[in-house]
Amino acid sequence: MAGGPPVTEVAGHPEALDQALERLRLEGALFMRCEFSESWTFEGGGGPQFAAMMHPGAERLVLFHVIASGRCWGALPGGERHWASAGEVIVLPYGDEFTMGGVEATTPVHIASIVPPPPWTGMPVLRYGGGGDRTDVVCGCLYSEDPLFDPGRAAFPPVFVVRPADGPARSWFDASIAYALEESSGKAPSRRSTKLPELLITEALRMHLATAPAAERGWIVGLRDPLLGPAMAAIHVAPERRWTVDELAAEAGVSRSRLDARFREVLGRSPMRYLNEWRMHVAQDLLATTDTTVAAIARRVGYDAEEAFSRAFKRAHGRSPALWRTARAGRSAS
Repeated sequence: MAGGPPVTEVAGHPEALDQALERLRLEGALFMRCEFSESWTFEGGGGPQFAAMMHPGAERLVLFHVIASGRCWGALPGGERHWASAGEVIVLPYGDEFTMGGVEATTPVHIASIVPPPPWTGMPVLRYGGGGDRTDVVCGCLYSEDPLFDPGRAAFPPVFVVRPADGPARSWFDASIAYALEESSGKAPSRRSTKLPELLITEALRMHLATAPAAERGWIVGLRDPLLGPAMAAIHVAPERRWTVDELAAEAGVSRSRLDARFREVLGRSPMRYLNEWRMHVAQDLLATTDTTVAAIARRVGYDAEEAFSRAFKRAHGRSPALWRTARAGRSAS
């Protein structure tokens, strides 16, 4: 399989998005190959119960379904059907409960009756349906505490379809799907295949952000906004700097009051609150992925005193940086 995906350009201020995607913490990746045959429909995917079954202790997961062949749809309960064909991806970034089915109508079955609960000795292959035309789907789910997947931020719609345009990104996607299907025939997933869900979902998110229609509020709107984008990019690139609202307003070329009002209108928070949240996000990433001392991390996110940083971190996450790191290490080892 080819290496990492090619870069997909995103409108607005890509440096801010790059910082966010580079710090994505995704773990507990599970991969499943599904061979559905008409007619087929299942319900009960996603939601807290499904998350707990697939990843004990999780309240929600990031879910995606790569269509390798055929055609199918995904929908939230009572919601619009989102159709996808070969080479396209159905994404549920907040892991909401969903229903999925093929072209022909049929009574849905509950997913728990057709999917064996993990752990699995290898990449499982699920075969289900009435024996008609086949749709192959590579399903992935990942656990993440990243704020990008906080429904309150409204960074993404609850369900959407990514349709890669022809070009290097589409070629990489197709090669990755083929590799995943090939790996599913083996007895145990390779190290590369266990990282593939993370690469696929990250690139799918990037593709979506590059082509998503404009909205009125939310994190992605902020990145694209001519006022907020420069200020957010400045925060993402240099969280250690002692930013003031006046300095961020200068980055955006607007008055302090106008920037503050725009932050509250689009993101629902003040510039200083957003700065603090991003700092705590960067701190989480450093605690999770490095052995850097708490004191050094404090300096990396703009705090001179370790004690002040620890108090801010505890307010945000309910425990001190040291305890948070210990708890996360124990969860990852289990």
